[in-house]
Amino acid sequence: MSSTPASSLHLAVALDGTGWHPASWREPVARPRDLFTAAYWADLVAEAERGLLDFVTIEDGLGPQSSHFLDPDERNDQVRGRLDAVLVASRVAPLTRHIGLVPTVVATHTEPFHISKAIATLDYVSAGRAGLRVQITARPNEAADFGRRIIPRIDAYDSPAAREVVTELFDEAADYVEVVRRLWDSWEDDAEIRDAATGRFIDRDKLHYIDFEGRHFSVKGPSITPRPPQGQPVVSALAHDTVPYRLVARAADIGYVTPYDADEARAIVARIRAEQDAAGRAAEPLHVFGDLVVFLDDDPGAATARRERLDALAAQPYTSDTLVFAGTPSGLADLLQELHSAGLSGFRLRPAVAGHDLPAITRGLVPELQRRGVFRRAYEADTLRGLLGLARPANRYAAPTT
Repeated sequence: MSSTPASSLHLAVALDGTGWHPASWREPVARPRDLFTAAYWADLVAEAERGLLDFVTIEDGLGPQSSHFLDPDERNDQVRGRLDAVLVASRVAPLTRHIGLVPTVVATHTEPFHISKAIATLDYVSAGRAGLRVQITARPNEAADFGRRIIPRIDAYDSPAAREVVTELFDEAADYVEVVRRLWDSWEDDAEIRDAATGRFIDRDKLHYIDFEGRHFSVKGPSITPRPPQGQPVVSALAHDTVPYRLVARAADIGYVTPYDADEARAIVARIRAEQDAAGRAAEPLHVFGDLVVFLDDDPGAATARRERLDALAAQPYTSDTLVFAGTPSGLADLLQELHSAGLSGFRLRPAVAGHDLPAITRGLVPELQRRGVFRRAYEADTLRGLLGLARPANRYAAPTT
């Protein structure tokens, strides 16, 4: 369940290059020459913070972007290449004060020990505003880049063989998150003494081996990084169907889902709650956010025309895994409230053109939601967990206090 008041909703943005439309980099506001600079990302996150948003996610991957789902492409008319999302978040963190920073981490080919200390470090650098978005990859070319495993090619996602591969990758991701979470807890909160007079910096009895043994990982621990300021940074994942819903229910604090209307949103929330109950987490807070791609203009015709113009530049209509909204901030506010009433506690908006649609969110949508009394007028917490209404969890290895 979510601890969000019924009258309020949460709002995040998903940052990906110059925007989610593949032709977004050709817009005058896009700044493609600045894309691989720290200033570009600092400006985007500063704009999101001006809008009082809960957090930003930063997309990442282990291979070049592609117009094909599982294979590389040969296109040269779309953005290719990325900066590392965790490092971008760490660079931006000292330049911001309130907004949460949630980089994407691909669990399939990275080590949970490395990621645990990277996100713990981000939590320290940001003073308690870190999270992670965990995802998998089934791309054979990305497996070949690492050379440690072979991922069978998936030709049809509805085949039994494909379901087996995908289920295995999501089960691995759930173990990955469990290892990361245990490593965050492997130092008790007061493990560091730092007493120069006695010469004691650390209490070794308050560092714990996690001794994780599973099908995918064998990790002894402890971490090299003390417990993060939030105790447990926020874990999130995008989910489209039963297997990823199960990952969200087992391992996440936030699940991003992709309904096309309120009835579908209601059904998805029910499925996730059922999986959450089956995982023994029914009493734990779990946010379900709706994902939407947005084209926002003061005139709905202008938003639709802009989408069509970008489609013409891309030489194909833009499609997404989720609902694409083209219209006014007021119209989007209506839609968000309708979906909110169906059980979604928040939304992760994907700006079609970051330079245009992110300011439209912060300067158009946010004031409209504030007028309706469903969005904050000031940041009311210092940590990402606090903004989301999530309590700081107890350390699983610490002896209970009486």
